Amino acid sequence: MECSWKTLLLLVCTSLGVQYTAIRSLHDSFSGPCQDSTHCQVHQGKEQRWKSLCDDSRVLAETSGAAARKHILLFAQTRSGSSFTGQLFNQHPGIFYLFEPLYHVQQAFTNSSSRLQRALDGRALLGAYRDLLLNLYNCDFSFLESYIRPEPQDHMTGAFFRRSSSHALCMTPVCPEGSEEIQAGQPDETWCPKKCQALNLTIASQACQDRNHVAIKTVRIPEIGDLRTLSEDPRLDLRIIHLVRDPRAILASRMTAFASKFRAWKIWNATGRQPRYVDLTQITRTCKDIEYSVETGLLKPTWLRGRYLLVRYEDLALNPEEKAKEIYRFLGLDLHQRVLKWIVDNTNSSVPSSSEWNYKYSTTRDSKATAQSWRVHLNFDIVKTVQSLCNRTLALLGYKLVQSVDELRNITKSLMETSV
Repeated sequence: MECSWKTLLLLVCTSLGVQYTAIRSLHDSFSGPCQDSTHCQVHQGKEQRWKSLCDDSRVLAETSGAAARKHILLFAQTRSGSSFTGQLFNQHPGIFYLFEPLYHVQQAFTNSSSRLQRALDGRALLGAYRDLLLNLYNCDFSFLESYIRPEPQDHMTGAFFRRSSSHALCMTPVCPEGSEEIQAGQPDETWCPKKCQALNLTIASQACQDRNHVAIKTVRIPEIGDLRTLSEDPRLDLRIIHLVRDPRAILASRMTAFASKFRAWKIWNATGRQPRYVDLTQITRTCKDIEYSVETGLLKPTWLRGRYLLVRYEDLALNPEEKAKEIYRFLGLDLHQRVLKWIVDNTNSSVPSSSEWNYKYSTTRDSKATAQSWRVHLNFDIVKTVQSLCNRTLALLGYKLVQSVDELRNITKSLMETSV
């Protein structure tokens, strides 16, 4: 018996030692060369406060290989050009792209909760967003089924939000009949559900697994800090493309796309007189969220280092091919010829510059003209108000203020600094 309990004790100790070694090895494998940001920023002067002594490109090279599966998040605000930018991923045949899947979570919470409960459920909503993103990045669509209304039957649904905006959900193997339309550059966003019928979420999961990478667009997560747990998750290789746009342009686009919600703003824009009941809180909140997220990204905390790229929509609209190459370099992926072809075909459109004002999800446009169209349509009094509310955000992103109507309307004069 004495031999037996000693042998047992030895086995337990050995097991604990092996576990400890494994945990240490796992920890070391996820610890980058700049685990403590304070070591990276020591001895820095004030003029270098936005720079890190740790090279992001080196960290990126050390933590991923060219063939590694990338999990890409296009992180943006509503009406910031994210539908347009998302096409840079949707057109790539090796990327499984999803357009706003978090919509279903938001709708489920909105429809099932009282106003008070929704206020209390803010953290729960963000938690649900993160859980769904994690599952989708792992190509598990079953988690999404509990949020889709009406609830899918036998994993089939006809209620998937903006299915036509994802090529992967409208072509082989999910929908063999749709491949021809996509290859031909089908612009009509209504054909996919009609031709492909109900979406089989099981087949969608399999199609996702067959692609090399997964990209998701969302405008429903307010601040980049809400993504920290995903960025630190060792199961993901998360890369965040943070798309920003001039807040004055964001407001102008929202006024057109969501006319009923911005009725007071439209009255103000038409008459030049500010209604007493106009709501200034939404654009103020938008600017604060952008400001916080950009400042966090530029400070390069450990959990974002090598995983964050800031992109101004205006820079992309003016030089789409150059910015697309920059984005793909950051991701460590080759820029596919189909993406370049889409850029040529869809950024020099003969559609008038007011196209954004006619179809809120349009991605076919003269991108240079669209980026400036707000300067023609927006009342100067509204512009001054936004400049006052968002002064710090505009300065942080390198957007210039205008002091007169003439300066606003003169679109030959750029309102952007050369870089952020």
